[in-house]
Amino acid sequence: MIDGHTLLVPHIGYPTGSFKAPMIYNPWFESRGVNAVVVPLAVTAEDFVATMKALSLVRNMRGALITMPHKIAVVDLLAERSKAVEIAGSCNAVLRRDDGSYAGDMFDGTGFTRGLANKGFRVAGSRGLVVGSGGVGSAIAAALAADGATAIAVNDTNPATAEGLGARLRRHYPAIDVSVRSNDPAGFDLVVNATPLGMKPGDPLPFDAGRLSASTFVGEVVMKQEITPLLAAARARGCRIQVGTDMLFEMIPAYLEYFGFGRATADDLRAVAQVSY
Repeated sequence: MIDGHTLLVPHIGYPTGSFKAPMIYNPWFESRGVNAVVVPLAVTAEDFVATMKALSLVRNMRGALITMPHKIAVVDLLAERSKAVEIAGSCNAVLRRDDGSYAGDMFDGTGFTRGLANKGFRVAGSRGLVVGSGGVGSAIAAALAADGATAIAVNDTNPATAEGLGARLRRHYPAIDVSVRSNDPAGFDLVVNATPLGMKPGDPLPFDAGRLSASTFVGEVVMKQEITPLLAAARARGCRIQVGTDMLFEMIPAYLEYFGFGRATADDLRAVAQVSY
C-alpha cells in the first residue's frame, strides 16, 4: 500500500520496456513490509540532467537506480563518488542526501564478487583476468581490487580502453599488480567475460577456452541465456562457473543496504521475484 510515508526509488533510463527491477524489488518490499516502491521513469538523454535536478527536490525520494543511457552522465552530477565509480567512470545507484545533493556508487562489480564469495571462491590473494574494459568490466575489476586480488589483468579490443582502466586501477590500488595484456586465460585463478560476446548466436568465444585450467573459475556477464557457449566450454574443462544473472541478483542486496532497506540474499529475491531469467 502506497501512502504518505512511502519512499520512492525511481529506476531511470530509456527505454524502460525491458526493465525488470520493479518486479524484483517491489515484491521483496511487500514481503518484508518495507514502505518503499521502485518506479520506472522513461527519461531521454537530453532530459536527464533536468530530471535529476528536479528529483533532488523530492524529499521522500531515497535514491535512484540509474541505467542506460545515463550511467556515465550521472557521474558529473555527484557530490560524492565511491572508488568504484571513480574507476568505472560510471554509476548505477545514487543516494539523495539531506541537502538534496547526490552520492553515487556502482554495484555491478559488487554483485559479481558477492556471487563468487557465495560459491566459495576467495578473491583475496587471487590472480584475475577481466576480458572487456567497458563499464561492467571496469566495475568488476574495481570490485576484485577492493576484495584484495593480488593481480588483475585487463583486456579489450580497444587497447586505449584497457590502458585507461589499468591506469585508474593503479592510481587507486598501487599495491596490486595491474597489467594490460592479451585475452589468454592461462595461468589465472579467475577469468571473466565482461564483453557482449555470447548474446548472439554464432558469436565467437571471448577467449580460447582450450587454454583454461580445470582450477580456473570462469564468470560471465551475458544474461541472454544461462549457460552461454563460453560457460559450456569452461564447464567441459572442469571449471567452476558463474552465470550472468547471478551478478544481477547478487547486486540487489548491495543496493538495498545502500538505500537503508535492510538485508536480503539472492535466494530471498529469487523466491519472490515476479520475473524469471
